[in-house]
Amino acid sequence: MSSFGEYIRQLREETRMPLRKLAAIMDIDQSTLSKLERGERPVNRQVLPIIATTFHLDEKELIIKFMSHYVANQLVNELYAQDILSAACEEIKSLQARPVTF
Repeated sequence: MSSFGEYIRQLREETRMPLRKLAAIMDIDQSTLSKLERGERPVNRQVLPIIATTFHLDEKELIIKFMSHYVANQLVNELYAQDILSAACEEIKSLQARPVTF
């Protein structure tokens, strides 16, 4: 599967849901959904709760799938992809340890 949009199309087709119905649920044009499914437009993270609810998926797992796909596509051509991921994990730990300021 080359795009997250293709995954959405797969979910839609497996449930025999028409494009127009999912577009209405997502509150977007059919043409926009078609472009998302073809990988011609990026999937917005904000639609993930809608996708999860519509197809009875675990939202956490869907977010993990979406974000891992996004990160993998960003790093696919990087020579040091594994090292970058390791450094990013450490950076995330550091950022999460900081106190929240309002």
